[in-house]
Amino acid sequence: MIISLPSPRMWASAVTRISGIAAVLVILFTAACATVPDRDADPEGYAEFRERNDPLEPLNRGVFAFNEVIDLFILQPAAGFYSLLVPPPIQTGVDNALRNLNSPVIFINSLLQGELERAGTTVARFVINTVGGVGGLYDLAADMGLEHQSKDFGQTLAVWGVPEGPYLVLPLIGPSNPRDAVGRAVDTLVFDPITWWVRANPDDRQQWGFLRLGLTAVSQRAKSLEEIDDIRRTSLDPYATIRSLFQQYRRGQVGQGRGGTAPGGGPDFDDIYLDTPPPATDAPAR
Repeated sequence: MIISLPSPRMWASAVTRISGIAAVLVILFTAACATVPDRDADPEGYAEFRERNDPLEPLNRGVFAFNEVIDLFILQPAAGFYSLLVPPPIQTGVDNALRNLNSPVIFINSLLQGELERAGTTVARFVINTVGGVGGLYDLAADMGLEHQSKDFGQTLAVWGVPEGPYLVLPLIGPSNPRDAVGRAVDTLVFDPITWWVRANPDDRQQWGFLRLGLTAVSQRAKSLEEIDDIRRTSLDPYATIRSLFQQYRRGQVGQGRGGTAPGGGPDFDDIYLDTPPPATDAPAR
């Protein structure tokens, strides 16, 4: 199989598109920045602003509202039907298989973070669950004491000393920050072998990428139906509540990657928002 490289014209077109998108993002960034309280005149307001780490709050709230509409009319109903119609053992099998497919990404990031033992655990889990667990449907490795590892390139960048940047809400994906957004892109386009497998023959394999994305979105959303409903029902400001919970959860994960303890309490945002990248197409901070 011969994979041709993009022509200079294609590269020029891609650069032009990226430049245009960057210009739009700069304009949106400038227009959407929240007003910074004066440090001397309003020290408490300034401290609260710094703690929120959300200078793009107006823009973020707009994207959050868009995501809420998509969730209420598409994702939540689909997750509800999935929970109702699919027996729990099959749901568990789907979760296990999807997590098993992400093992190469976890392995690479474990190596990049210097976590050789975790990398070895990930390899062992992948082999055991793929061979003995029917392609990962059964988590036999966990029964043997080999627990699932959670590593991504956003964590890797944090271990390398890259600051998280401001809070950011991504369309369809949800809470993030610039560091994690870059990390997600690298995990998707560089580290994920499924992406390369689909890209090598998109005409015949594209549907498998979409199937993986759809199953991930629905199965993970199904596990957070009650949590999200509780936030919507009890919180005076769901946006602020989710922002706070996400920041605590993600900083806990980063702390774990730096040798600290695992995050505790609150919802697992890997179960609330998409954790698997879309299918390939030709298409307090430090």
